[in-house]
Amino acid sequence: MRRQKVILDRDLAELYRVPVKRLNEQVKRNQARFPSDFLFQLNRREYESLRSQFATSNARRGGRRYLPHAFTEHGAIMAATVLNSKRAVEISVFVVRAFVRLREMLATNRQIAAKISELEQRLESHDETILDLIEALRNLMTPPKAPRRKIGFSLPAASAIA
Repeated sequence: MRRQKVILDRDLAELYRVPVKRLNEQVKRNQARFPSDFLFQLNRREYESLRSQFATSNARRGGRRYLPHAFTEHGAIMAATVLNSKRAVEISVFVVRAFVRLREMLATNRQIAAKISELEQRLESHDETILDLIEALRNLMTPPKAPRRKIGFSLPAASAIA
């Protein structure tokens, strides 16, 4: 909805095991905790689109009398903090623990990344050393070239004549 992943108030209330009325009441009482990127109210066109998809009941026959709220991921988590149901408290604690674990994992990943960088640097210096050793071994393995005999006569050295 509006290019965001959302959950409607009725579904969120069911998840937290509270009446929709109670959820919306707490949202209204804590408006500062729900900026527009956490929560928005559907407009008439959006609501009609949902009604045609989910076949919700007609307002004249006991259906909703107001437009529903749509909670983004952040809004759904924030709703758990303003509700006092057992389920909402459990979810709040779960979310906090998940964030702590995520932070720990990121710290561990940074340490691993540092170790990998250190190994890469060592390998680069070892690569150069290994390449030098291979070159030296190749030089030792190739037989020395025999000096070519010159064609013609060679003059005796000056010291041999005297």
